[in-house]
This record gives sequence, C-alpha cells and structure tokens, in this order.
Amino acid sequence: MTKILVTGALGQIGSELAEKLAQIYGSENVLITDIREPEQNHLDIPYQKLDVNDEQAIKDIVINNQITEVYHLAAMLSATAEKYPIQGWNLNTNSLLTFLELAKDKKLSKIFWPSSIAVFGRGAAADMTPQEEVTNPLSMYGVAKVAGEGFCEIYHQKYGVDVRSIRYPGLISWKTLPGGGTTDYAVDIYYKALEDKKYESFIGEGTALPMMYMDDAIRATIELMQAPKEDLTIHTAYNLQGITFTPEEIAAEIKKHISDFEISYAPDYRQAIADSWPNSIDDTQAQKDWNWKPEFDLDSMTVEMLKHLKSKLKINV
Repeated sequence: MTKILVTGALGQIGSELAEKLAQIYGSENVLITDIREPEQNHLDIPYQKLDVNDEQAIKDIVINNQITEVYHLAAMLSATAEKYPIQGWNLNTNSLLTFLELAKDKKLSKIFWPSSIAVFGRGAAADMTPQEEVTNPLSMYGVAKVAGEGFCEIYHQKYGVDVRSIRYPGLISWKTLPGGGTTDYAVDIYYKALEDKKYESFIGEGTALPMMYMDDAIRATIELMQAPKEDLTIHTAYNLQGITFTPEEIAAEIKKHISDFEISYAPDYRQAIADSWPNSIDDTQAQKDWNWKPEFDLDSMTVEMLKHLKSKLKINV
C-alpha cells in the first residue's frame, strides 16, 4: 500500500499537492507535515509537526508511519535564502540527504524533491534553456538546488534510489500567499489589482521569466511520480515550461478585466536574481519521457486567478 509523507505541506505547493494526493490515494494514506502548526486542517488529512533539520525526527516519522513515498517540499525559497544563506543551505540540502539515505537503506521506495530554474545562471542560454545546459547559479538557493540535483543523480546511479525531480518555474496560485520567492510578484500583482487597482513591481519592466499556474505544476508532479521508472531518462531534474511573460504583459492581461489597473516599477535585490534566470525553458525531454503538456496560458490563468481571488477576498469588480 502507498503511504505518502508530504513535508512543507502548509506552503504554496504543499497545500495544494497534499489535497490532490488525498483525493487519489485517500486521506488516511497521506501524512502532511510542516514546521508550524496549521491554523486549521481544512484538508482533513493527518498532520504532524516536523522540523526537517531534525534527522532523527525524519527517520522516526518515516518508520513509525510505514511511509513508502515522500514529497519533500520543505525549503527556504530564493529571496529568503539570500537573506539567510547558511540557514537556506542547511534546510535545502541536509534534509534531502536524510531522505536519500533512508531510500538507500530501503526504508522508502520513491522520493519527489523539487528543483528550480534557479539552477541556471552565468553562461546558460537565456532562451529555451536546454535540459543539459550548464548550471552556474548566482543565488544561494540556486547553488543548493544544483547540489541537490547532484545528490539525486549520485544516489540513483550508485544505489538505485528512485528519486524524481522537476525544475519548477515561478508558480502562481490563488490559494496561498507568496512564500519568499523571486517570482512572487506574479502572484501578488493579482491581489493588488483587485484590492488597490495598482501594483509596484519589484521586478523591472521587460524581465521575462518562466512561470506556471499551480494546477499545471501539481499535475506535472503527480504525472512524473506515476510514470513508469523505466521511461525516465533524467535523474537530476526535468526542465518544465509553462508560460513566459514580463511584468508589463501580465499587467496588460489584467487590464482586460480591470480597466483602471496600473503598474509601476521599483526593482530591488530580487532583480539580480531574476536577471540570472532563463527567459524560457526547453522541456522536450519531459514531453518525450512522460508526455508533459501544460494546459494554462497567460489568458486562461488570469481568468482563473481573478475569479477565485474575487471570491476569496469578497471583492466585487
């Protein structure tokens, strides 16, 4: 029987992924964890508090709950990791090694760990960045993700560990607030459009970044984990492309629905991180290996975001 552990389950990805996993496998077969207590466990999924920096606590929770698969989402995101580099490195690497060791010792059958487009940097092609492009990041978050990809490759090649990963682009969701990432502007802009009719972007005009609507990201994650092991050829992390747009392009799309919306620009330290990342991603290998295909474009994502946020914020526009 599949018994799933989700770390970082109260975060942007984890909260939505856990809900979907509970629908597929049954809530009794999913255990969600985070370092903080939930305000309310609206998912009706078993919850335990877990600090993934505590190696023994990880081992105990895996063994005591007979966990077979882990979705290890606990992480410090890019902008926050720049402020706290040592804590970011420790959180983003050490816990992954703990899970890989458990899998090596046959205590787990499968691991999902998220990588990021932050692995790319100096020397990487900016447009349609290839799967096997050089990874030379300029952020502590990116450096930790490159290391994590290396760990995944080594544990697969040396020990046969079934670990799977995606290089997520910026993720956009209406259900949870931004969590400290460089691409968070593309979530915050929808809130500010509805609440204030204006938004000051910390990412500069003309900065194109790969993004993805959360529904596509969740579907991609589950499809990858359900794909036959023998079909997979990438054991670092798969490139994944969704939508590419600039701040002014997302603003123009919002203006179709909120005609008096205005955007201004005040780039901060996150601009340097964004400038080191690709404009678009070549995900041909994901298409070949597990038939990946996104469903949302900028237009359909904007319709969904505004519709759900109007209801969430109780705003009539």
